[in-house]
Amino acid sequence: MIGNRTFANLIKAGARYHQSGCMGCIGMGQAPASGTISLRTMPRNFPDRSGTKDDQVYLCSPETAAASALNGKITDPRDLAKIYGMEYPKYITPNQEIINVDMLVPPTKDNLETKLKKGPNIKSLPEMNALKSAYEVPVLLKMGDNVSTDEILKAGAEVLPFRSNIPEISKFSYSVIDEKFYDRAILAKEKYGGHIVVAGENYAQGSSREHAAIAPKYLGQVAVIAKDYARIAWQNLINFGILPLEFENQQNYDAIEQGAMIEFKNLREDIMNKGLIRVKVKNKNNTMEILTKHGLSDRQIGLLLKGGVINDFKDKLSS
Repeated sequence: MIGNRTFANLIKAGARYHQSGCMGCIGMGQAPASGTISLRTMPRNFPDRSGTKDDQVYLCSPETAAASALNGKITDPRDLAKIYGMEYPKYITPNQEIINVDMLVPPTKDNLETKLKKGPNIKSLPEMNALKSAYEVPVLLKMGDNVSTDEILKAGAEVLPFRSNIPEISKFSYSVIDEKFYDRAILAKEKYGGHIVVAGENYAQGSSREHAAIAPKYLGQVAVIAKDYARIAWQNLINFGILPLEFENQQNYDAIEQGAMIEFKNLREDIMNKGLIRVKVKNKNNTMEILTKHGLSDRQIGLLLKGGVINDFKDKLSS
């Protein structure tokens, strides 16, 4: 516990306290001034993550942040002994940890009978369509390397109130890259039944926010074709019924342009073909047939064919 005197001294020194949660990590407080350098002990330092578009966020350890605050410039905390005569503190583990369980409520015996009351901004999860065998859909967006989940579905105070409202939060899909993406996705969903996106290396790096998969799925995203993926986001795509494909020959990345019409035939059968593990993608703009691959396990293939893990749970509950 922080004593009143210590708390007052910290506030007087310029410290500010926030409630426990994501907060500054996702631009929900203490957004830095425009055009200035800010030291942050929380991840991430992707563009616009802090809540300021032209931020210059440097990540550092809590020790470095404290030392820099004391010294007024970026400071190695090991130098405090020389600057202020302050020895590096050592953490001592308490003999007993106090855990407050007063507000922990055990679940009911049968949660299926529980009726939920939802406020106006809380919407039920939308239906997740199962994967079809044939599609003819446009490449709605082509991206480069290291696209982050913040660029796929932005964070911040403007967006996060809609975490439990997928139709509303989907309006921010890829908006950091293309402000018109949502409008184009809705049109593609109505006209073609969906879309795909193309990316370079390390697609969907960063925080493991499932909304970066749920929102595009709601907008009709059938697949992503990328050079490779960040591990957790790759699994999130599968969980919500989006097929993560990789170029078998990465040079074919240049053969698919934004706006191209992509045709899938026998998609379900291709995914289940464990001998080849290849999916043929036809670019109808130049009639080129591109070979892609996936690394899905049998369990993941089953989830994907059903449209994701939610549909799988529904099947298990109804059986």
